Amino acid sequence: MSGVVWAVIRREYLQRVRTRWFVASTVAAPLFLALLIAIPAWMASREGDSRSSLVVIDRTGVLYDDVAADLENLGYEVQRAPDAPDAEEALSRRVEQGDLGGVLVLSPDALDRGSVRLVTGGRPALVRQMAIRQIVVQSALAQRLGADEAAARTLLGGGELELVVLSDGGTRADEPAFVAAYGGAFILYMTILFYAIAVMRSVLEEKTNRIVEVVISSMRPHQLMLGKILGVGAVGLTQLGIWAAAAAAMFVAGIPALLAANPSMSQLAELAPFLPGLGYLGLFLVFFLGGYFMYAGLYAAVGAMCNTDEEAQSAQFPVIMLLVVPIIFVTQVIAEPNAPLSVGLSLFPPFSPILMFARAATGAAPMWQIGVSVVGMVAAVLVIAWVAGRIYKVGILMAGKRPTLPELWRWVREA
Repeated sequence: MSGVVWAVIRREYLQRVRTRWFVASTVAAPLFLALLIAIPAWMASREGDSRSSLVVIDRTGVLYDDVAADLENLGYEVQRAPDAPDAEEALSRRVEQGDLGGVLVLSPDALDRGSVRLVTGGRPALVRQMAIRQIVVQSALAQRLGADEAAARTLLGGGELELVVLSDGGTRADEPAFVAAYGGAFILYMTILFYAIAVMRSVLEEKTNRIVEVVISSMRPHQLMLGKILGVGAVGLTQLGIWAAAAAAMFVAGIPALLAANPSMSQLAELAPFLPGLGYLGLFLVFFLGGYFMYAGLYAAVGAMCNTDEEAQSAQFPVIMLLVVPIIFVTQVIAEPNAPLSVGLSLFPPFSPILMFARAATGAAPMWQIGVSVVGMVAAVLVIAWVAGRIYKVGILMAGKRPTLPELWRWVREA
């Protein structure tokens, strides 16, 4: 790679990473993710934090031990009160005065109907109400069945479905796989689109400011285009790398520390099955690079053949539709990853970065199909680079009206 290309890469890279917007967006995304995870768990546990003391009146005579153990796991400090005639009224006055967080009364028919009464100074969070009700029902069911509480919890949870696919020997968890596939596909869509458009805007800015005429005097047009694509791509990799490192630090160290400091936020532990592994991150990197180079080349050509932002907005419509269509089909592809339509769409190079990644993230795509899609993307990148380079070579110095399709074809043939 020549020195002039490296100079363009360096300029494009430093020009972007030194901006306040880059720093702000790079820092804001991990913070937003942390808040998105922590706030719901904190809201679910805040009642337990502020009113942690709970007195239980057990009028069944058999449920206290099981219920108290689960309430303590939920973050409450549990005490038992005798089942005296005026006990509930006296304890309710203490709750009203702020001396107690609440009173839980297990009614005599709790074993049959799961009836329970909670007296508090304020309305608890809905999630906490549901958790307390579930604790009582599980304990009552365990008593009626003569089973332990763990067995009752499994039955109430609706059981478990273990999926064994004999065709590929795969055993996978449906919900975590769906979240990983859909979330990764959407992030790919957003990042590829954002950085490809950044290439177009860079080209258009230099063209409208007539800077390109000076730059072209010291290098060839294809070198300028290559430098821009690689420079902006390096910015994207830098930002994604920082986000990945921040997310890894948060999941590896942040969440365990938060759970140790506040055990009542136990919902965070349920995120473990959804965490991506190294294979997932490797696939994401491969399909990001393939998708970025394809669409960056197309957007560079769009920027070169337009003269204003308004022209570029309309000219990019066919290109952006190549990214929108996979997002439209991604849910169906994840639901039926081995359907003929899903396989065919994921092997089409412009759709592969999103749809093949989604299939691979579910574990349904065989390695040979992933390999074919990668080869197809590489071939598409080379073809797009050749066509876009010729359009760029002519269009970057053109002014006036936007070229028609026949004129574009003539540029490709004659450049």
